[in-house]
Amino acid sequence: MRAREDRLRSAALAAGQEHLFRHWTSLSEASRARLLEEIEGIDFALVGHHRALASGEVAAHKQSAFTPADVFPLARSEAHHARAREAEQRGIEALSRGHVGYLLVAGGQASRLGYEGPKGAYRIGPVSDWSLFEIHARRLRAAAARYGCPAPWYVMTSRGNDAQTREFFAEHGYFGLDARDVMFFSQSMVPALDFEGRILMSAEDRLFLAPNGHGGSLEAFARSGALDDARRRGLRHLSYFQVDNPLAPPADPLFLGLHALEGASMSSKVVEKRDAGEKVGVIGRVDGKLSCIEYTDLPSELREARDEHGKLRFGAGNIALHVLDVEFIGELNRGGLQLPWHLARKSMEVWEAGALVKKQGVKFETFVFDALEKSERSVTLEVARQREFSPVKNSAGEDSPATTRADLCRLHAQWVRSVGLPLPEADESGLHPVEVDPLLAEDLETFVARGRHRPEVRGRGHLYR
Repeated sequence: MRAREDRLRSAALAAGQEHLFRHWTSLSEASRARLLEEIEGIDFALVGHHRALASGEVAAHKQSAFTPADVFPLARSEAHHARAREAEQRGIEALSRGHVGYLLVAGGQASRLGYEGPKGAYRIGPVSDWSLFEIHARRLRAAAARYGCPAPWYVMTSRGNDAQTREFFAEHGYFGLDARDVMFFSQSMVPALDFEGRILMSAEDRLFLAPNGHGGSLEAFARSGALDDARRRGLRHLSYFQVDNPLAPPADPLFLGLHALEGASMSSKVVEKRDAGEKVGVIGRVDGKLSCIEYTDLPSELREARDEHGKLRFGAGNIALHVLDVEFIGELNRGGLQLPWHLARKSMEVWEAGALVKKQGVKFETFVFDALEKSERSVTLEVARQREFSPVKNSAGEDSPATTRADLCRLHAQWVRSVGLPLPEADESGLHPVEVDPLLAEDLETFVARGRHRPEVRGRGHLYR
């Protein structure tokens, strides 16, 4: 152990992080072993880059020439409709031949929602009370049944929720999926720094480590063996979605087909921004390269700019729904994943002077959409917000459980109303508590095609299943 200690002390000293050993003499043998293990996992070269980034010595990745992306629109011409029909057929073929897998980003906790556990375990079904995980799983079961192929599901967790996530799936029998088709892998963690560039501590024998962002899903997918598994299964495309959006349709033949017809490596879905002030990134071009332009990076005059039809020129709101080719992920990881790092200055609870204290520091993340610029071809598909995007992010207000449940009820009430079925009594806000099981139908067309159904009455609500 002494040789290991000396080696790591030297590495920390050379990196300007000798404070990591400040409490060494007061630590127990177990705590010393734990601290050495954590320090051994540090990429000091990366920490050095992060120090320079935080101090401004290395400029953040920002450009100045912005142009709108070419979007396959929701309002379509005859040529668009013809292309869509061809694409849907191509997408159905990919799904039926077992060429599609599913990558779920689920590394977050639901503490902001008042629930201690993985965000995916949070119950969101307005009538069913199903968790986010279960709703996604039922969509994948529906896809497997519809296309006659397994639905390989790669679930990215984090250090903080990996064990809980695995336990939750096991307790619920993998929600009816074959456990052999569900693979968990955890994203990497990177040290947070104080404003002087020192690695922060979360305890006297532990570093303050934070998840490396959703871009880390691509590195972890390769590192964990999931990429090899996808290749063994003959998968060509991965449908990427995030756990907090229960409206996400993972097996979308139109999206998959447009991606395949274009010969794209990575593609995106977008929704029209509500207004110029909506704080969401937009898919566009940065110095000619496709990217997601952060709200704060887009000058106000461009945020407000409109075209000849009165629509926002930069209105393609990113909703974190992508298709990535399996081999593209392999290429991105050759020699190590090369995505730019983004920093966030935040208040954190850290260990200092023998106690936990609130302190400002810097966290570092990579973003999956930064891989767009490495895709020579790409499709940007506009979809209807009310059908595909209602994330659960905040405890109250916009993008909260209340708004997501309301969006689910509104969407499914439209389906029920369209076939002339009675709706349950509306609540005080005018919402009809109704929900449709994804196993029954994932869209209006399928719901209509299934004919008339008798709902399962649950309290004041109706559940169609």
